[in-house]
Amino acid sequence: METEITNISPNGIWILTEGRELFMSFETFPWFKDASVAKIGNVETYANGHLYWPDLDIDLTVDIIEHPERFPLIAS
Repeated sequence: METEITNISPNGIWILTEGRELFMSFETFPWFKDASVAKIGNVETYANGHLYWPDLDIDLTVDIIEHPERFPLIAS
């Protein structure tokens, strides 16, 4: 299954994956805030809702994106 970045706003990123559109705020996912559109758009999709941005070396799962409160560690 492919993942698509559908929008990048001043507040965050909209992602279409697994037939759902998800939002990642820059407040919760600060690693993307200063990244270029090209680096954000280069996302690879793996099994079990695993997403990887190779240019940024960021691994996330759909569960983390949907429920960041379950994963309280935030790096900046």
